[in-house]
Amino acid sequence: MQALTNRAKAVDRKPLSLIEKLYVWNIGKGMIITLGHFFKKKATISYPEEKRPFSPVFRGLHILNRDEEGRERCTACGLCALACPAEAITMEAAERLPGEENLYREEKYAAKYEINMLRCIFCGLCEEACPKDAVYLSETFAPSNYQRKGFIYGKQDLLIPSPKENPGEYQKAIGNRKAN
Repeated sequence: MQALTNRAKAVDRKPLSLIEKLYVWNIGKGMIITLGHFFKKKATISYPEEKRPFSPVFRGLHILNRDEEGRERCTACGLCALACPAEAITMEAAERLPGEENLYREEKYAAKYEINMLRCIFCGLCEEACPKDAVYLSETFAPSNYQRKGFIYGKQDLLIPSPKENPGEYQKAIGNRKAN
């Protein structure tokens, strides 16, 4: 039978020598590779003490943003929930009552806002869909948990601290983002 390509090579079937039978050469080559790895830089890091640098486009844990006066930016328009392909966001809207102008920016606000992190695929479409810049994905990991209910974050878990009440924590939560 004729070969389809000219890449076929004849295999040499000569008997192995004594050194080849003992695999001394192959063991020596493996030891050289192993010794070479001893002197290379380690690929692993000590996680809690050291943190690896992330890409500027890394998308982590969701954050609900506040404005400069500490009011919630979310107006419960529902565009983030509609844009989410995994349907991980649920919200319920409520009307602002008289006297709550210092809490909410608009007449309508999110009374209930939940994100199921088990369903979230960290695509960032919720961040892009939000017209008020109320939702963004931070540069932190979603922490691990042992129960499913620990992965459903409510509104209080997602809101950043108020800039008037706790400016240090607010700046830490904002990170490198511009507060506008």
